[in-house]
Amino acid sequence: MTASSALGIGLIGLGRHGSRYVRHLLQDMPETNLVAVCRKRAQESVEGLPLSSIPVYSDYRALIADPLVRAVIVVTPPTLCHEICLEAVRARKPLLIEKPLALTAEQARAMVKAADQAGVLLMTAHTLRFEPVIERVRSILPQLGSLRSATMTSHVEVASSTAATTNAFGHRGALLEIGIHLLDVVRFLTGDEVSAVSCYMDPVPPTGPDTRATVHLTTVQGIECHLEVARVTAGRVAQMEWIGADGRVSADWFRHRLMKQERANTSEEWTLEPRPTILSVLRAFIHAIRTNSSPPITGRDGQRAVEIAEACYRSAELRGQLVKNESND
Repeated sequence: MTASSALGIGLIGLGRHGSRYVRHLLQDMPETNLVAVCRKRAQESVEGLPLSSIPVYSDYRALIADPLVRAVIVVTPPTLCHEICLEAVRARKPLLIEKPLALTAEQARAMVKAADQAGVLLMTAHTLRFEPVIERVRSILPQLGSLRSATMTSHVEVASSTAATTNAFGHRGALLEIGIHLLDVVRFLTGDEVSAVSCYMDPVPPTGPDTRATVHLTTVQGIECHLEVARVTAGRVAQMEWIGADGRVSADWFRHRLMKQERANTSEEWTLEPRPTILSVLRAFIHAIRTNSSPPITGRDGQRAVEIAEACYRSAELRGQLVKNESND
């Protein structure tokens, strides 16, 4: 593909995660052309990234207005996503936004509504959906018969605890930053919606960003899901178990392993090759633009995950009281 036919991409956010997007765009995506990036400190170089020939903006509005930018990727704290999204929608430019889609359900709904009304493609980068172990679990679940329950655990090493990090998530913490993956995966794997939640957190925002959350979700079809999310000093855990009438499947997406057990006490085990999920997300985004089709993870999918998270925060404020998950379409 020639440079002139490649899709011009503008990327907003050059932190650690944004840098991963840059590397894939430069090295693995010949069908795209990274034509502009945006960061607050535009004059500072980014170690290890060959950006000397790419314009660096300090204002996301200028990047979106750049005529060479035909699609926008947003890898910023969620406090910024709402305004950036609305600006890109006004410019009629498709956009991919890293999870979580927004800081609040109200913001997420406004973003999705604006994109829908303008006919602008909006995709949420829930990368865990592209993890090979999660994809295999999804293919196995129909073999388990009627699903009854699930248990998921996600422990991730402590990140920076600076004031900037705290403010980036509006004084919310592990559930919105890490657990949002699991809230989305419940919907992805079951094809069902969450009807009610009960949640305990420590601490409970706004006292401080939550570092641990224990969540109980019930889906419309009655599947009971227990989630534990935490920031830990060491020892990452990424596990799930699904139980159905005819068997169970357990998976570890950090170690890339899973096992299926059936009622007849037969079992199968797999170890899968990992792959860069960000690259899969990018390819899906570009394919949706090229084919004028709906992306595999829509803005509304991102909205749903944020709505569930917000219900969890409300429940935690009420000391674990059951809260209905209400959405407004």
